[in-house]
Amino acid sequence: MRLKSVFSIIVMLLIVFISGCKKDDETGGILKVTSTDPLNNVTGVPRNKEVGFTFSEEMDPLTISTSTFSLMQGVTSIPGAVSYSGTTATFTPSSPLAAGTTYTATVTTGVKSLTGKSLANNNVWSFTTGGTTSGLTAVNLGTAANFAILAKTEVSTTGTTHINGDIGISPAAATFITGFALILPAGGAFSTSSLVTGNIYAPTYASPTPVNMTTAISNMETAYTDAAGRTLPDFSELYTGNIGGKTLVPGLYKWSTTVLVPSSITISGSATDVWIFQISKDLTVSNAVNVTLSGGALAKNIFWQVAGIASMGTTSHFEGNILCKTGITFKTGASMNGRALAQTAVVLDANAVTKPQ
Repeated sequence: MRLKSVFSIIVMLLIVFISGCKKDDETGGILKVTSTDPLNNVTGVPRNKEVGFTFSEEMDPLTISTSTFSLMQGVTSIPGAVSYSGTTATFTPSSPLAAGTTYTATVTTGVKSLTGKSLANNNVWSFTTGGTTSGLTAVNLGTAANFAILAKTEVSTTGTTHINGDIGISPAAATFITGFALILPAGGAFSTSSLVTGNIYAPTYASPTPVNMTTAISNMETAYTDAAGRTLPDFSELYTGNIGGKTLVPGLYKWSTTVLVPSSITISGSATDVWIFQISKDLTVSNAVNVTLSGGALAKNIFWQVAGIASMGTTSHFEGNILCKTGITFKTGASMNGRALAQTAVVLDANAVTKPQ
């Protein structure tokens, strides 16, 4: 009988203890940050990433603000705005974050739940950005992508040039393609040349070439407008336009100046990364300068939008698609893995141009 009484007392004490724990958890237990986005120590985060953090229960919105959340790059505070919905808060930076940079996010004990709970300690985590913003897509070249060289007024060459890919011109006639010794079969829709591994098209050739060339030129102009119209550049006026000796990570670049390449550069990124270079004036590549790809970067994903003249120096090597509002000139011995798409003329001199796959 005595043992039974003792057992009853123990059971009652356990019930009281459990009830008390439950009550404490409901009214004064520990509030937690259950997840963060990006995760702690993750790398390659897009530069326009919003920073999110989720709590273990609904929060008092008045305590979720820039006074209780901060994003820091070293000792520098990153400006932005905090929003809150349900159990998740989001910090949106005022501008894209810097490339290849580590940031530290902090939620302080000043945040409170609707039941008045606080974090036991500040919640701190870090992440490192990659080279680009998310959502940067390649420029759609349309049928202009079928050509290694495409121009509106002239395609000319001197010396022993070799083009690996098709050449097209429109609205100028085939007579404005010079230096290639064109061979056109009677009634042919395209001509050939010993200097070209591919076909040459002009609006004076047989159907369906005239219609196809009108479409290709239109697609080239649309692609130029697309590349020039991309907004929120990752890099503006980088190195004041002199990019010689630099390594260029993926992203959208914008210059209001002429861009000079006086020494070799590297374009570094993966096979799925995209580069768009918006150049308001000329693009000038010096003699014997090389543009080199690394990390799996592909020429087909690189777009040089040039409002002025694009000039490739003697024996230089270039990578990517040039979308030029005016003319593209290749000096003696220059080579290119890419496309030369000009809204006036393309002038060559013993050059090698290969259309990327």
